Amino acid sequence: MNQREIGELRRRLKPERSAITHVRGCCVNDKKEIISTFDQPMGETLPEETEALFALLRKTLSGAPGRNLLSIPFSTRQVLESEEHKTLCRLRKSLRDEEAVAALYEHIRSTYEAEGNYLILLAQEDYDVPSYNRNDDNEGSNEVFSYLLCCVCPLKSVQKPSLGFLAYEQRFRSLTGDPGVSAPEFGFLFPAFDDRATNLYNALFYTRDIANNHSEVTTAIFASEPAMPPAAEQKETFHRVLAEAIGEECRYEVVEHVQQQLSGLIDEHKANREKETLVVSAETVKLVLESCGVGEESAAAFEKQCNEAFGEGAELCPGNLIDKGKLAVATPDVSIKVSPERSDLIETRTIDGVKYILIRAEGDVQVNGISIHID
Repeated sequence: MNQREIGELRRRLKPERSAITHVRGCCVNDKKEIISTFDQPMGETLPEETEALFALLRKTLSGAPGRNLLSIPFSTRQVLESEEHKTLCRLRKSLRDEEAVAALYEHIRSTYEAEGNYLILLAQEDYDVPSYNRNDDNEGSNEVFSYLLCCVCPLKSVQKPSLGFLAYEQRFRSLTGDPGVSAPEFGFLFPAFDDRATNLYNALFYTRDIANNHSEVTTAIFASEPAMPPAAEQKETFHRVLAEAIGEECRYEVVEHVQQQLSGLIDEHKANREKETLVVSAETVKLVLESCGVGEESAAAFEKQCNEAFGEGAELCPGNLIDKGKLAVATPDVSIKVSPERSDLIETRTIDGVKYILIRAEGDVQVNGISIHID
C-alpha cells in the first residue's frame, strides 16, 4: 500500500464518515489472562469517547510505509489453505464470529510480552470505494472493501481526562487517574488496500517502535513475518555493510555524499508528491558510491554484501538507511553534530601523523553557551 491509499482509509476513520457500527475486544493482564471482554455499539458512546476510539484506530494507520507500516505477504498456499488466513477472512466479514475472535485473541495474548495490562481493540467496516473520472467527479462505487482493523493498546494511569476502559462495566469512559488507553504499540489492517482494491495476499502491520516488528506476534497471527527487518535494524545493517565492503575508502566525504544523495531522493519524491513509496536498491547505492570516487571493485563488493544482507534485489526505503536532517561525527570521547546543509564545514586530515577532524568556525562560537574568541 502506498501513502495515498493509507491516507484514504485514515480519512474514513472519523465518526461522521465511518460505517463502523461497533467495536469489540478484550482486556488482558500481565499474566496473559483475559480479565474482561466487550462489544460496544458506537451509538452508545459519548461524542468525545467516540472520537478517542477513532483516534486509536487512525493511529494504527500512521507513520511511513516501510518504517512504521510493514507489508505482510501471504503465499498462494496460505491464502488457499492456512487456518490463520481463514480466521482473518472470517473476521473481515463479521466481528460476530466468536470462534474467529477468540482465535485472534489467543494468537496475540500467547505471544505478546507486555509489561502491564493492555487492550485488544477490533473494528470492521465495509467501505464502498468511490470511483472518479478524469474530472474528479464521483461516479459511484464499483468496489466494496471489507476490512478488519486491530490495535493493541497499553493501559496506563493518566492524570488528565482521557479515554479509559472500565473492566467491571465492560465499556469505555472518559477517566482521570484510572488506567487510560494509550496509543497502540502495534496493530494491523487486513486485507491490504492495494490500487484501491482488496488484496488478500497482503496485510499491513503497524509498529510504534521502529526497532521492533513483533515477529512472534506476526508469526502467530499471519504465519508470516514482515518482508523486511525493523527499520532500525535496516539502518544498522546498511551502515555495517557500507563500512566493511569499501574498507579504507569509507572516508568522511563518501559517507557525506551518500547522505546527501539519499536525502535528495527523499526531498524530490516529496516535492513531486509521488504516490508510490520511495525505494532504492543495492545497485542504486553502488552507483552513488562510484559517483563520489569509490573504486569499482569496492562498490561491487558493497552491492554483493548488501544483497546478501537484505536479499537479492531487495527494495530499501532511503529513510530507513540514513538519519535525514542529522549529520553526526563521533570518536569514543567526542561527538559533533552538524546541519547536513553545512557538511562543508567539516574535513578530516592527518597532520604530522596525527588524525584530526577539522571544523571551520564561522560566526559566533560558544562553549557552554558562552561566546568565545579564537585567535
